[in-house]
Amino acid sequence: MNHPTTHRLTRQVLAVGLVAGLTGVAACSSDGDSEALDATTTEREETTTTERRRETSTTAERTTTTPAPTTTTTAVPVAPLTGLPIGNPLLFFRPALAVKFDNHRTARPHAGLNQADIVYEEIVEANITRFFAIFHSTDAAPIGPIRSARTTDVDLLNQLNRPLFAWSGGNANVVRAIGNANALSRAHGQAPGYYRDSERRRRADLEHTLMNEGTQALWSTTEPGQGAPPALFAYRKAGTAVSGTPATRIAMQLRSVPIEWVWDAASKSYVRAEYGDPHTDATGAPISAQNIVVQFVEYRSSPADRRSPEAVTVGQGAAWIFTDGKIIPGFWQRTDPGQPAKFADAKGKPIQLTPGRTWVELAEANISPVLFT
Repeated sequence: MNHPTTHRLTRQVLAVGLVAGLTGVAACSSDGDSEALDATTTEREETTTTERRRETSTTAERTTTTPAPTTTTTAVPVAPLTGLPIGNPLLFFRPALAVKFDNHRTARPHAGLNQADIVYEEIVEANITRFFAIFHSTDAAPIGPIRSARTTDVDLLNQLNRPLFAWSGGNANVVRAIGNANALSRAHGQAPGYYRDSERRRRADLEHTLMNEGTQALWSTTEPGQGAPPALFAYRKAGTAVSGTPATRIAMQLRSVPIEWVWDAASKSYVRAEYGDPHTDATGAPISAQNIVVQFVEYRSSPADRRSPEAVTVGQGAAWIFTDGKIIPGFWQRTDPGQPAKFADAKGKPIQLTPGRTWVELAEANISPVLFT
């Protein structure tokens, strides 16, 4: 399968110089008497004087430098985590903000999840997954519910160039592990904007009610030395066709959590369902994404808690990329915890995604059933 290389906008400057010139000198002669000769001589002298003035004026005009008008095409900044033009260029330079979302049944509806650029879904217990949502190009308010971290999150953070990390806390071993990650912890009690949602408290336990006022409150704690995140995926040029097998429905099981993604041609996105129910956010909008990456990884017991599974995201394995209603089978490889994984097809060519939001399902290799039609 052939895929176009990543398109990069370049800046071009076109300069056009304009030079103005005036030409044309007239002369006349006549025969006659002395009066006529004098008149003619006078006319010639006047003509000569006029010609000299014209020549002087013409020379001045020819030697005058005319400023060259310049036409400039300015490159439009592209968000590294979506491949889309970024509305406010200043947002390009801010760090990534990772937020650990609760995904217990009683944690719904989620607030702000649809505004994340990239979301990782990871197994945290036998029958529970959680979301590691990365914000960069878009703001959201409020966001939550927010829950505790897992050691899986360490290497997800390490690839983001020192991001902020919003989470509710964890046991001493997890707190220590997050403290060693290349990130700035913004746990509950360490950053502004956290609160308990009283409305959620009426229908859920206290642990499923922690919210934050929004991304702006957390980004206000940015420190020097933090930079924009790198691109985690390659994106194809808009309008480029996708070579792949049609796949409009994805059904998978992450331990005991049933998940379904269905391609919606009208919105050109995949729409999510969980436990057989549509997954909608706090505004009633369906949770959706332009790309679904099923990354098959090994799960092992976490060194922080033997009962907690840890996804191994450094190494290599199989990957199924769903984009534009098609599937591209391939592989992922990541040798450096400080760098993101690379995704390639069976021929070794980089797989390019549709510009937009991406969900990464960290599926259990050889265990998690994943079907598509």
